[in-house]
Formats: sequence, structure tokens, C-alpha cells
Amino acid sequence: MAGWYWTRWPSREGLERDADSRPRRVLTALGRAVLLVTVCWGTFSAGAHTGWAVVVAVAGLAAAVGLSAGYLRAAREQRPALSFGLAAGLLGVAWLANWGQAFLLADVLWYGLAVTALIRLPPAPALLTAAAALGSYTAASWASWLSVVATVGGLALLGYLLRLDTEARGTARRLLAQERAARAAEAESAALAERARIAREIHDVLAHSLSAQLVHLEAARLMLDAGTDREQVRERVVAARRMAQDGLAETRQALSALRGEFTPVGEFLVELTGRERAVLSVTGTPRPLPAEAGLAVRRTAQEALTNVRKHAPGARCALELRYLPDAVELEVRNSRPGRGEPTGGLTDSGSGYGLLGMRERAELLGGTLLAGPDEGGWRVLLRVPA
Repeated sequence: MAGWYWTRWPSREGLERDADSRPRRVLTALGRAVLLVTVCWGTFSAGAHTGWAVVVAVAGLAAAVGLSAGYLRAAREQRPALSFGLAAGLLGVAWLANWGQAFLLADVLWYGLAVTALIRLPPAPALLTAAAALGSYTAASWASWLSVVATVGGLALLGYLLRLDTEARGTARRLLAQERAARAAEAESAALAERARIAREIHDVLAHSLSAQLVHLEAARLMLDAGTDREQVRERVVAARRMAQDGLAETRQALSALRGEFTPVGEFLVELTGRERAVLSVTGTPRPLPAEAGLAVRRTAQEALTNVRKHAPGARCALELRYLPDAVELEVRNSRPGRGEPTGGLTDSGSGYGLLGMRERAELLGGTLLAGPDEGGWRVLLRVPA
């Protein structure tokens, strides 16, 4: 692990140009421009270069700029051979500049090479490059030893702090990318959950209203086949029409439920049991229920009564709504199916996913749903936190 650390490149994300803000990029560009102007002024203002020396100095300055740009890019792209080769070239140019009396240019090259090496190169070559650059400055400098020590120490500290800043920006950038990915996954999961919820609502509404219509229409067909009195057949058709109207009303209620608009559960069950000729009893102190819990109770009651119509026509049905301290329960019981009731193919209608949908709805809320035979009939018990 230690060996890997000394050869590990700094965070690529922290070195990318778009990792910096626009003001920071502008300040960086202005700083480089000011540095270039300062170096040019320091090199040519003293008048030490005349004639061909000026041409040589300009060529050396251009070479230094070109090598520096290539070195920075190669280090940012993490290309080892090119980075180390250009770093060695910059050291040579700095010594040539110092020999040609362009002392400011030489010092700037040594300073910049040491700092950028500590920022952009792996720790082992960074330390070697910084040591070579600062050692060259120390050997060529005519300043006092105290000034040299202060300069070398300050540059080393600056490079180390900038490296930490680069790593921190890279880490922040990676965390931001992970957070965005997590938010995208969360949004997709929420969309899928909402689609599942809408699918359950559509199933519940259609299963309740259409199966009720199917009961009466199938009975009317059987009556017609048996030659039953026309008035009785008409009553079945009128009942199917009424169920279609009720289905439209339930569809509107489902749309309101999806928008979070609910009628009280107690009122809904009173209307539902009145239409289905079922008995309703309420125990406990009625109270407003959370939206999802109330919707689960409504849909379970609808699905249970729909199953009674389909599988046990003519059976007596009773609903009991219990308000518990930390939950609400709905129990639906039906007796044996009545004799002589026309069933036809009703038991085969529907998708067969009603009971599964009710159980899934309850489990999503942290509740339970039990369904099974009960004294010759059927019992459904829903319990959800509320």
C-alpha cells in the first residue's frame, strides 16, 4: 500500500479545467499573464542583453514558455515519460537562463517547477523534481542562507498545501458526481413507484366497476337464454347502467386520490356498503387517517366486495373498521354463496392479481393482509399503521 501511494498520481478530477469556477480560471489566466510580463521586464529592462543576445534571450524565453505549457498539460493528463522529460528540460533551460544572466527567468522556472511538481506528479517523482529544482536554486543563488532557507521552505509548503487543495477539489467533485447519480437513481425509483401506484389504482377501479357491470350483464344474458320475463332482464340492464355510472364516479375519486384529495374513509365505506348491501360496523374512535393508509382501506374494501360478487354471489357480507391506538384494521367477511344465483363465467373474470395487489399495498405501508377461508365463506383482514 505504501509503495502504491508513492507512485499514485493526484486526483484527475481536481486537475481538470472545468473543476475550477469561472472566477478562479480568470484569476489563473491573469496571474500567468502578469508573471510572463514580469519575467520579460526583468530579463530585458536591465539592458544586459544586446544584439544577438536579445535574440537568444527571446528564443530561450519562448522555449521556457513552450516547455512549461507542455509540462503542465502532460502532468494534467498524467503521462509519466513526457512529464518527467519536460521537467528535466525545464531544469536545463533554467540553468542556461542563469548562465545567460536571466536570473529572474531561472528563478521563476525553478520555483514553478518545484511547486507544480508537488501539485501534479506522484509523491516520489514530485519530491525528486522539487528537490532538484530547489537544490538548483540554492546552488545558484547569491542570497543569504536565511533567505534561501525561507524561500525553499515556503515554496515546499505552498506546493504541499496546493496539492491538498487539489485532492480536496477532486474528492468534492467525485462526491458531487456520486450524489447526482444517487439523486437520478432515487428519482427513477420514485417514478417507478408512482407508476406502480397508478397501476394499482387503475386495476382497483376497473376491477370494482367493470366486474359489477359484468355480474348484471351476465345475469341478463342467462335470463334471456332462459326466457325470463322482460322486466326482470330490464332490471339487470338498468343495474349494469347504474354500475357504469358508479364506475365513472369511482374513476373521478381515484383521480382525486392520486392528487391527495380524499373523502373520509368512514363516509366512503358507508356509501360502498350501501351500494353492495353489506353490513358495516365501526369500533374505536374515528380519526383522520394518513393518505396512504386511508387509500389502502378503501381499495381493500372495494376489492374484497368485488371478489364476493364474483366468487360468492348472494352471500351475506359484513365489514368492520377498527380504529386501534397505532393502526387501523379492516375485516371483511362473507358467508357461503347463495343458492340459485347466476354465476356463469364470472369466477374466471379479472386478472387474478387483486389479492396480490392488496397484499403488496399493505406491505408497502408496513402492514399486513390476511385472506383465507372462514367457516365456509371468506375472510380478509387488513392492518396498516395509522
